[in-house]
Amino acid sequence: MMTIISIFWILFCIVVAIIVIAGEWKAFEKAGQPGWACIIPVYNLYIMLKIGGKPTWWILLFLIPVVNIIFAIWLTNMISKSFGKDEGFTVGLVLLGFIFWPILGFGDAVYRGPYGDPAAYQAYQERAKPLDDGSLL
Repeated sequence: MMTIISIFWILFCIVVAIIVIAGEWKAFEKAGQPGWACIIPVYNLYIMLKIGGKPTWWILLFLIPVVNIIFAIWLTNMISKSFGKDEGFTVGLVLLGFIFWPILGFGDAVYRGPYGDPAAYQAYQERAKPLDDGSLL
């Protein structure tokens, strides 16, 4: 009986992991980054820093215990804002990522530029202005 429960639990975890990876993959692609980057350790953090508009040296902050938790939440907030979402969505990404990453990736969220870098965000907004016919540059 215990083996059946263990097998079910392992299968459930694998399905949830695949759903999260698919959601992150699509979110990365929406931000103009390679989707496969979400499955490469450390490189995915580098790409998330680019999406959120934070400097690359922040990777070093993720090596410091407790500090890494704070900066991970901050980075998640910047990613959320880069897609036009608010702090409530950030809480969802942090606490219920297996639900909110697929919403971000497969939903109607549009990447609006690297929110954490005001100059880059403004430049991205200027480049992405709609044309008269409604399409983007």
